[in-house]
Parts: sequence; structure tokens; C-alpha cells
Amino acid sequence: MARELIKGNEAIAEAAIRAGLHAYFGYPITPQTELLEWMSRRMPELGRAFVQAESELGAINMVYGAACAGARVMTSSSGPGVSLMMEGISYIVGTEVPAVLVDVMRGGPGLGNISPAQSDYNQIVHGGGHGDYNLIVLAPSSVQEAIDLTVECFDLAEKYRTMAVLLLDGSLGQMMEPAELPPMMPVRETFPAWAATGAVGRKPNILSSIHLNPPDQEVTNLHMLQRWQTVEANEVRVKEYYMEDARFVVVGYGSAGRVALSAVRAARAEGIPVGLLRPISLNPFPSNMISKLADRVEAFLVTEMSTGQMLEDVRLAVAHRRPVEFYGRVGGIVPFPDEILEEIRRLAKGPLTLEGHPRNRWLARMTGAN
Repeated sequence: MARELIKGNEAIAEAAIRAGLHAYFGYPITPQTELLEWMSRRMPELGRAFVQAESELGAINMVYGAACAGARVMTSSSGPGVSLMMEGISYIVGTEVPAVLVDVMRGGPGLGNISPAQSDYNQIVHGGGHGDYNLIVLAPSSVQEAIDLTVECFDLAEKYRTMAVLLLDGSLGQMMEPAELPPMMPVRETFPAWAATGAVGRKPNILSSIHLNPPDQEVTNLHMLQRWQTVEANEVRVKEYYMEDARFVVVGYGSAGRVALSAVRAARAEGIPVGLLRPISLNPFPSNMISKLADRVEAFLVTEMSTGQMLEDVRLAVAHRRPVEFYGRVGGIVPFPDEILEEIRRLAKGPLTLEGHPRNRWLARMTGAN
């Protein structure tokens, strides 16, 4: 198929439609509103369900209902809207029904602004809702990758009967790039055996997240954890650049990882043996890969468009065996390659330390504190 110039939000919406989406429920919030607008036109054209709910609370509960019926269903939002959805997300995962969420991150906390950021990492990756659960979280760094991972989110959600999240920042949602859309898949007309589709000729399916008896709740939680172990064993996704002889490793995802690649290439041209590890699956996180790298490289540099949320997962994997440094931009500011290049140069020159928290050193440099 031919490539076409398409905006990230619109590309994600069309990819979901072509993946066989039955229903979309959402509420407008910048910087993801183009996704909802695209759905509002295309879904009715195809005879499928589109509802602009009265709020994010309404949208996520509509998703919950459609997911229980076995439909391919999704919603999308940004930070403040996703916060409102957290109770429903926990219900969906606790009921073990598949659904997809797209979170196009913006600056925060509070209402913040509509500029790109990566500050929803903890909320999404570590589960902002109540209870013990995990979300599958995939992070693209280009419009093409956003298209491909949107389709993959549906497949993974259904494979493991959970919620899969496409996590990207506002710059990826707004940018236009040449990309190839997938072929149109037919909307399925048969539904899973577990779905609540009407008990004709069979016993009724009861779908619920309520387990009033504590031992029953424990059994459910342990079952979900066992399934998550399967996800961890089989669904880790990363992209590596120049890692064969790397002595220093930059770790960044999404737009930050994309910018970091330009910096890594410039550093390579200067003779610095640095590589880039770009996690695509933020949950499951590539902890084992980073742990093994800590046995052979000299130091790590984590770069994010936040105050260092993924940083903590990298530090946990490194386990204090190698220095870990940090460079972030916050408030909706995207770092320039030259900024990360300067941090790579500083990393290569040393001296490096295992003492103290890398966030504190970064903050001192950013604010000019002694």
C-alpha cells in the first residue's frame, strides 16, 4: 500500500478502525481531540458506534459495557481525562475484559497546558487506579509506529483479556509524517465464548470485578499475576541502536527517545561509544535487558520529558551497579538533540558517581543551584 502524509492522532484513529473497531466512546481534550473528531466522521460512515460521552467518566464506563459484550472497543484522552477514567480502568482489568486506551500526554500537573510531555508515565505504567493490576503499555516514537502499535494493542488486549494502552505525547499526536495504513479488516460478527452476549442455549456469563469473599479475591489476584508473568516473559519490546560496542547507554522512549537518537548519532561522529535503548513496551518494562547491560557498560543516561518517572525503573534494573544520570525537560518542553548530546559528552568525560540521586544532580544543573 502507498504511504500518505497523515497526522498522528488521525493515523491512530484510522488504524483502530482498520483493526476492526466496533465502537469508540470518548470526550474531547487537547491534544488528542483530532482522534475523536476523525472517529466522529468515520465510524458512522461505516455503520459503527461512535458516542461523544458527557464526560470521561461516562466514556470509560461505556467502554466497560461494550468490552463485556466482546466488542473491539477503545477510548482516548489526555492526562486530566485519564485521571477521571482510573476507576473504570481498574474495573475493566479486574473483570478481565479487553479494551484499548490511547493517552496523548500533555503538560501537568493540574490542568497544565496542551504542550507535549511524558508525565503520565507513573499513572499509566504503574497503575493509577485502585487494586493490584497491570496495564500493557506501548510507546511509539513515530506516526508509523503509532499505527502499527495501535493494531498490536487490540491483539494484545484480547490475547490476555486486559487493557492495552498506547502512550504517546502531544508532539507525536500532532505531527504529520508519511506512513502506511494497514488494510481494512472486517468487523467480526462472532464474539468470544466468555462475552455477555445473551444466554441463548447456554448458561449465562457473569462478568464482574466484585469478589466479596477475601479468599476469592486473593485467588483472582494471583491468577491475574500469573497471567502478567506470561506477558512479562513474552511481550517485552525494545529498539536498540549502536549497542554492539556501546560503553555508555542512553535510555529514552517516545519523542525523548527519538530526539536522543539524533544526539547519539552526533556523539558517535565524535568518537563517543554510546548506544540508545528505546523501550517500546513500558509495561512490561525491559528490566532484564537493562540488568544485563549493567554488567558490561560503564554508565546510563535516562532522558524523559518529565522529572524522571521511567528513571526509577531504570535505576531499579541497574541495582546500583553502574552510575545512572538523568536529563529531562518538563512543562511541555521537548529537548533539543544538542542538549542531550552535551549530557552524553559529560557522561563520557566523567567522573561519575553512584552516590546521591541523579534527579538531584539534574535539578541543580537546571536551576543553577550549588
